Amino acid sequence: MPDYKQIVLAKGREGTFFRKHPWIFSGAIKQKDADLKDGEIVEVLSYDKMFLGIGHYTDASIAIRIISFEPVTIDADFWYNKIKKAYDYRADIGITTLEATNAYRLVFGEADELPGLVIDFYNNNAVIQCHAIGMHRSIKDIAEALKKIYGAKLESIYDKSMESLPKEYASNHSNGALFGTNENTLIEEYGNKFRIDWVRGQKTGFFIDQRENRRLLAQYSKGRKVLNTFCYTGGFSVYAGLAGASLVHSVDVSKTAVELTKQNAELNGLQNHEAFAMDTFDFFKENKTEYDLIILDPPAFAKSRKVSHNAVIGYKRLNTEAFKRIKSGGIVFTFSCSQVIDKDLFYNTIVSAAIEARRTIKVLHYLSQPADHPISMYFAEGEYLKGLVLWVE
Repeated sequence: MPDYKQIVLAKGREGTFFRKHPWIFSGAIKQKDADLKDGEIVEVLSYDKMFLGIGHYTDASIAIRIISFEPVTIDADFWYNKIKKAYDYRADIGITTLEATNAYRLVFGEADELPGLVIDFYNNNAVIQCHAIGMHRSIKDIAEALKKIYGAKLESIYDKSMESLPKEYASNHSNGALFGTNENTLIEEYGNKFRIDWVRGQKTGFFIDQRENRRLLAQYSKGRKVLNTFCYTGGFSVYAGLAGASLVHSVDVSKTAVELTKQNAELNGLQNHEAFAMDTFDFFKENKTEYDLIILDPPAFAKSRKVSHNAVIGYKRLNTEAFKRIKSGGIVFTFSCSQVIDKDLFYNTIVSAAIEARRTIKVLHYLSQPADHPISMYFAEGEYLKGLVLWVE
C-alpha cells in the first residue's frame, strides 16, 4: 500500500469504524499531516496508531469519506472491483436484466461503499455524478471500469458532476462526455417510454428512484382526474395517462421541465394531458379543477438540519392545500426526498396537515426507494425517499 498522508483520530472517536459508518466529522480529528488538500486520499488511524481505513479528505464538517476499511492501494483495479461489486449486487437481484426497464442506478454512494459517487444506467449509457472532489479525481479510472464491465454494449459515459461539486473546484472543470457522443436516449419502464436528457436535465436526467411508486400509481389512476405537481419530466403523469386516467394535469415551475413533460406525453400518445409552467401553490390558488388523485413530489425542502424546521412548514402547507382540494374518496401520493426529514417526522407532518385540512384520512401504503437504491444497515442516512399513499374521505 502506498504511503498515503495520515489522519489520527482523538481517543474514543473510532467507534463509528466498528459500526462501519463511512463518515468522519472534523471534530473527531486529533491531528493530520500538513498541506492536506481537498480530495486527497488519506489513511485514518486511531489515537494509538491502529489502521482504521482509507478515505477522501475534505476541509469541511464531513472531513473524511471512507472508501475502504481494508489497507489497499487505490488504483484502477480498486475502482473496477468496487463498481463490479455494485453491478453484481444488481445482477443478483435481477435489476440488470429486468425486462420491464432498461434504466437503473448502478452505484448509490455509501450503500455501495463508494461515498460521493452516483452512476445511473440509461439504456446502455452511463451518467456519472460525483459529489466529492476525491471521487471526481478518479473519474477516468471509474469510466474505464464501466467500459470493462459492460463491454461493447456501453454506448456512452457522461460526467454530470459540476452541479454537485464545490464551486471553486467545479469552475476549473466542466460536464462532458468521457466516452461516446450520446446526449440523450429513450428508456422504457413497464411499457412507459421516456426521453432522458442528461446534458440539460436535473440530476442525471431522470428520477429512477420513483420507478416502483409510479407503477403503484398506475393501479389507482383509471378513470380518475390526476394532478401531478413538481412533475419534472412527467414520470407520474405518463403512468397515470397510459393507465386510463380521464384527465392528467402536470405542474412545474420550470419551463424546461414542462417542455420535457410535454415531449414524454406526446411520446406515449397521451390525449388527455395538459402541462402548466407555474408554481404549485399558485396553481392551487388559480385552478379550480376537482381532482381524484394528486401527486406531491417536491424537491428536497431541506438540505441540512439547520433548515429542517422550514422544510416541515413547507411540507405541511403543501399537503394541507392538497387535502383541501381533493374530492372525497380521492387519493394522495405524497413524498419527501429530504434526507434530514426522517420517516417519523414526515408522517407527523402529514398528520398535522390532515388536522388543519379537517379531512379524515387513511394510510394505504408506506413508500420508499427501490432495491437499486439500497439502504446500508450501517448508513441509515441513505434512506432518503419517504412516501405515503393516502385515501381522503
